[in-house]
Amino acid sequence: MTTTQLTRRLQLTSLALALLDVSAFGHAQTTNWPQKPIKIIVPFAAGGNTDGIARLTAERISQSLGQPVLVENKAGANGAIAADFVAQSPPDGYTLFMAAMPVLAILPSISKTKFDPARDFVPVSNVGSNPFVIAISSSVPAKNVREFVAYAKKNDGKLNFASGGAGTVSHLSPVLFLKRAGVNMTHVSYKGGGPAVADLLGGQVQMYFGNLSELAPHADGGKIRIIAVSSLERAKQIPDVPTLAESGYPGFKTLTWNGIVAPAGTPPAIVNRIAEAVQLAVSKPEMRARLWQLGVDPIGDTPAQFANTLRADSATWAEAAKASNLKIE
Repeated sequence: MTTTQLTRRLQLTSLALALLDVSAFGHAQTTNWPQKPIKIIVPFAAGGNTDGIARLTAERISQSLGQPVLVENKAGANGAIAADFVAQSPPDGYTLFMAAMPVLAILPSISKTKFDPARDFVPVSNVGSNPFVIAISSSVPAKNVREFVAYAKKNDGKLNFASGGAGTVSHLSPVLFLKRAGVNMTHVSYKGGGPAVADLLGGQVQMYFGNLSELAPHADGGKIRIIAVSSLERAKQIPDVPTLAESGYPGFKTLTWNGIVAPAGTPPAIVNRIAEAVQLAVSKPEMRARLWQLGVDPIGDTPAQFANTLRADSATWAEAAKASNLKIE
């Protein structure tokens, strides 16, 4: 063997050993994960539904993972600031995103975002979904969806519907519904659900498509009526209220959800371990009860199931955004 051949063989051997060391190191990292606290980034301010779900989830999965799981709020730009932050974070399982459906499935359809939901994230587990309800002012002489649609058609263009902001689920859900019903109403946009509910209670607007958790407390006050639920099944909290599908709009469904996603490139072993921790937490009766109190239906699904949900919802809300004539900014 010549000196050149020997040198070449030694170089190849050294390279193979180096690659083996890297592979072993990566495997050890995955096997021993987690070795430090984990952060869940929330795209909204503290106190809302998404924040509450994140804190409840963090508390429960830390028990399974054996490390503290901290919640950090990064509000702004309708959730894009938090999404960009997580998308650019190291894919090591230590920075996760409590994604809200509007941020990943709606925002990219109505705004120019830096992040791409399909490219920049890997779905982990959907924690739970929130049905929406149609609430109308008691000043409207209607007790159900059929009567409300008939009244709105008689007063074509004269009634108002509220939303928590242009491009939100509370805006695009009624857009889809009104399109199906053949009804014209004027959209009144508010800075959040609180002001929208206040004006619905005051009679300034006639309809609001909002979260069950924000409208249910007012249902018995005499100022509003909840006439339908947007999920395919009736809400456990208000079992006497029919779904829109039951009310003459078969197949109609709009839900929001909150689920954990990780930066793209996160090792599958870590993704699966987090998903298993979420699934275990959501299966516990105590957590399911806490989620129901928030108006949330527990899910706790697999990464593949969550990925299917995200794909389907992105298509649905792209259609809604087109119907609302929202322009990309």
